[in-house]
Amino acid sequence: MEKYLIALDLDGTLLYDFDSLSNDLAEFMKSLQKKGHKIVIATGRPYRSSRFVYDAFNLDTPIINYNGGLITHPGNPNFSEVNYTVQKDAIIDIFENNIEHIRNAFSEVKDNIYLFQEEKAIEPLLHKTKESLVFLGHLKDTLKVSPNGFIIIGKQGHGKNIETYVNEHYKGTVLSRIWDLNGEFDSIVEIFTPESNKGKGLKYVADYLGFDQKHIIAIGDGHNDIEMIEYAGLGVAVKNAHPDLLKVADLVLDGTSKDDVVRKFLSNYFQIVI
Repeated sequence: MEKYLIALDLDGTLLYDFDSLSNDLAEFMKSLQKKGHKIVIATGRPYRSSRFVYDAFNLDTPIINYNGGLITHPGNPNFSEVNYTVQKDAIIDIFENNIEHIRNAFSEVKDNIYLFQEEKAIEPLLHKTKESLVFLGHLKDTLKVSPNGFIIIGKQGHGKNIETYVNEHYKGTVLSRIWDLNGEFDSIVEIFTPESNKGKGLKYVADYLGFDQKHIIAIGDGHNDIEMIEYAGLGVAVKNAHPDLLKVADLVLDGTSKDDVVRKFLSNYFQIVI
């Protein structure tokens, strides 16, 4: 059988909460690699909060973080990393001119966090670890270098106002998207660069590892997975994926992360008994 590169999103695809990872899933991913396949994580998360999956799967590949904004290789210090950043002046401008719409905000430079103000409710979004350095205060005072990404927690219903400002003032040089969340956080806006997308990141990793596009499988659930799904030879979406992702997927699985649907699909595809 041909060897495949399998690109996996984390949240909503493999994981149904911030740290749900079964031993069965980890052992299955190890078995795939023993058959010669390669697995790459492609996530919007920083490395610090995706490392536990990388380690549990015993991966030896690059890892795509910040939706393609940062690509590193934990096991190879000579790997030519990719590091796309948003100009800090743009971040500060967007923040300053939308302060009336903003509840909180934070930027990240690799694993350092620049947080506007402490707030218990948003701590799960920060993915803090013991190694995380948190710089607290107004971004114009704390943010000294251009970050990998910027997250704005808008006031209820104010996300569109922020998105409109970015579209009108930056005309494609800086992009934004509103996370598809319900409940308390209905206006989380992600600010990112046009270069940062998982499809471009996956191509970089595939070229590095020597995989042809037709031998790539990508599985995701979010709007940020669209380019990755389109690039892969086989683009797969879970059942509850974003509507725009469902439109471009080659295959939609009949289940979600809570159903362990990725492991079931890959076991059937590669004829591995689980």
